[in-house]
Order: sequence, then C-alpha cells, then structure tokens
Amino acid sequence: MDTIKYAVVCVDDDPFILQMLAFQLTKVVNQKHTLIEYFTDPSEAFINIDALVEEKIDIIFIIVDYQMPEMTGAQLIRAIKSKHPGLKCIMLSGQANPISVEELLKDEMLVSFIAKPWNEEVLFQAIQPIIESLEA
Repeated sequence: MDTIKYAVVCVDDDPFILQMLAFQLTKVVNQKHTLIEYFTDPSEAFINIDALVEEKIDIIFIIVDYQMPEMTGAQLIRAIKSKHPGLKCIMLSGQANPISVEELLKDEMLVSFIAKPWNEEVLFQAIQPIIESLEA
C-alpha cells in the first residue's frame, strides 16, 4: 500500500471550478503519494490544512479563489501564511481585487496569480516548478 506523503488543497466556492481543477490536477499530480483535497468553504479548508500539517503531510501547494462568500481568498491566504509561512499559494480568480493581489505578491504570499477562465497549460506552468522542487 502506498503512503500519502503530500497534499494539494483547492478552495473555491464554485463546485464546477473544483471539478475542473480535479480533472486537470490528476494529470500532473502523483496520486499514489498525494491527496488532493477540495473545499467550497474557506473555514473548513483552513481547519483541514491545520489537520494535514499536524499529520505530517506536506502540502505541496494551495489553490485559492479570491471571491468567496465567507472571506476573500486574500484573507484566507494571509491566515494560512500567518500560521504556516512556508506553504505555497496560488490564486485562481476572475474577480480578484488587483490591489489585494499586488499586495499578496509584494508580501511574497503568492507563488502566482492565474485569471479565470484559465488555460490548463498556464495552470501547469504555475505548478510544475513546485512539483519538480519536491523531486530535487
């Protein structure tokens, strides 16, 4: 039996977006050793990120939408990074506040920003260096 060593976390309030991410991520993420988690609720995602870290599962990256009902993606990323500063975050959004995104990039809280609708190749270009850094 393969042991789960890694996780990828996706947070978006739109289940359709999460389905698209699931389809695309399974093409590039080794699921023998990596759990891919999907959340529509940012608070639930935050709790589960803590649980994964406590279980000593390395989170490879987190993909976060900006516009969500309970909190913005920027707020979620800041909360995640305040508790787990080493985690890599990617924002995937069609309605992000440009100033908030610029501040996250300036504060080195985002690895990259991808605009919706996104091209699968753009997503892969953003995550491939992160995945390759695990293998190095």
